Amino acid sequence: MTVHLYSSASLSPYATPRVVTDLADCDFYHTMDIPGYGHVEGAWDLRDDPAAYLGHVDFRGKRVLEIGTASGFLCFYMERQGAEVVAYDLCEDYDWDIVPFAGQDAAALQRERKAHIRRLNNGFWLAHRAFGSQAKVVYGTVYAIPESIGPVDITTFCSVLLHLRDPILALQNALRLTRETVIVTELLWRHPLLIRLLARLRGPYMAFLPDYRLGEPRETWWLFSPAIMQQFLGLFGFTEMSLTYHHQRYRGRRQALYTLVARRPTTA
Repeated sequence: MTVHLYSSASLSPYATPRVVTDLADCDFYHTMDIPGYGHVEGAWDLRDDPAAYLGHVDFRGKRVLEIGTASGFLCFYMERQGAEVVAYDLCEDYDWDIVPFAGQDAAALQRERKAHIRRLNNGFWLAHRAFGSQAKVVYGTVYAIPESIGPVDITTFCSVLLHLRDPILALQNALRLTRETVIVTELLWRHPLLIRLLARLRGPYMAFLPDYRLGEPRETWWLFSPAIMQQFLGLFGFTEMSLTYHHQRYRGRRQALYTLVARRPTTA
């Protein structure tokens, strides 16, 4: 059994659990079946194959930092697989990385997002209590992850990096705490054969998605090829990699994704 020691002088980064019992106070990002409440609908339904979404990693006895827990479906799944999870996310005290299109009312958009974030946080805490979860929660920005969380064995970035203005800074902040493994799951274009052809012709690449002519998307910045993500993770010493492809349900439709599992090389 691994014992994790922390400085008594450091302030605890962990949030005080909320007592939330009413579904009317909640929004859900993940579709779940919550004990005592039943079925709730979210944009993503990962219930058919969460193991594929997380790269078939063995979580037994591992301490996990989950970036962007949202409604907590993957948090609770990893706990059931034997992990100790630290769930990291925004709360209404922090701004979402909204694309700064000229002429938009950024303040109004942030108010709207913060109200939604609070309801998402409520949904997490309702499910946390219903599932009897022991996961701890830290609220903050991915650009300033507190060192007081301490070392973790595994960090997950599942459909998170595409929403960030600076994905490399987010990776740098999280991976400085990560001893063994990082799991990144990201969207694929709808035509995976085209993706592979572009990879051969262009090598690693990322696409900038916001279009100033349309003013959309407002909350998604990037589409990453698997090859560019391998380059990102290699920057931070995670050079032993495995790549898998799978489908999940997004708003009732099949969505193609890839999962990259990258590990620090083991020393002899």
